[in-house]
Amino acid sequence: MNAYNQYKEKKVLITGHTGFKGTWLVAILHKLGAEILGYALMPETDNCIYNQIDGDNLCKSVIGDIRDKIKLEKNIIEFQPDFVFHLAAQAIVIKSYDIPSETFEVNVVGTANLLESLNKLTKKCTVVVITTDKVYENNDKGQPFHEKDRLGGYDPYSASKACTELTVSSFRNSFFNITEIEYHKKSIVSVRAGNVIGGGDYSENRIIPDVINALIKNEQIVLRSPNSIRPWQHVLEPTFAYLKLGLYLDSNPNKFSRPFNIGPKTDDHLTVEELVKKVISIWGSGTYVHSIDAKLHEAEVLKLDISMAENILNWIQIYNSSEAIEKTITWYKKEDKIAITNKQIEEYISEIS
Repeated sequence: MNAYNQYKEKKVLITGHTGFKGTWLVAILHKLGAEILGYALMPETDNCIYNQIDGDNLCKSVIGDIRDKIKLEKNIIEFQPDFVFHLAAQAIVIKSYDIPSETFEVNVVGTANLLESLNKLTKKCTVVVITTDKVYENNDKGQPFHEKDRLGGYDPYSASKACTELTVSSFRNSFFNITEIEYHKKSIVSVRAGNVIGGGDYSENRIIPDVINALIKNEQIVLRSPNSIRPWQHVLEPTFAYLKLGLYLDSNPNKFSRPFNIGPKTDDHLTVEELVKKVISIWGSGTYVHSIDAKLHEAEVLKLDISMAENILNWIQIYNSSEAIEKTITWYKKEDKIAITNKQIEEYISEIS
């Protein structure tokens, strides 16, 4: 039996369910038979993956701001979730330069609102908080970051996510201390995932959406940071890791109430330019040029040490970077988005079963 079937008939709250990763998580949990409540802002675009796969038919959707604590708490108490996956965030680095205070409000205060609301919940609840690989203080020396490395953040987005990690740690110590779990019945894990690619991402200033948009319009692709190295991974890798962590944490909170890195193997990192070359090859056409415009600060090298996920969580990377890119481009090329989304989920489940 597939271990993930343990989510069948469980009540699962997903914040940020209308977003890219949130929608994939909705689709997976719906297939697993979970009862899903989504809480998020309206989708940013009409052609987003949530609308393309008819997300409203897969879950109960509540449109709300994570900063609206009263509304958030009301929905949590009424729903009585068994599991919570917190993905609601302002997730774009460049956008964080335009709206820095809002980025901190959404990512830090929003997380605090969620955790404070869960403190009012009297039943057992397992919480998975999603942050980012950018929470570490990056000196661009190229070493893979371990979960025990110092947190930091040059830009507002990265700093806000580092603060989110501190918020999780504070609530875990102050309100959901593992030594008192019989009383509060809550356990929390945070997950720092690498750069996620996959079908259905239409966010501005992300490499895959920018490249796909240029290819569809037959325009030249402009690369801001062609030599930057990132831990690319297909969206199904971290989403299934979140689900696995949820189950492991639920059964053994003493062992899994901690942060985890999720990313590709350290020998499977590509530069932005290498990624784009592979996309063009799979797409069958396209050209690119290096940007000559002044750009905001971005780390040149970002790698994750995933040994703890491999050794403690028994997590295994299924798709290498080339396979992740191929599956991403295949999704965008298919007209029936519901069919290709379900097909790719089923293929992944067959790989891990």
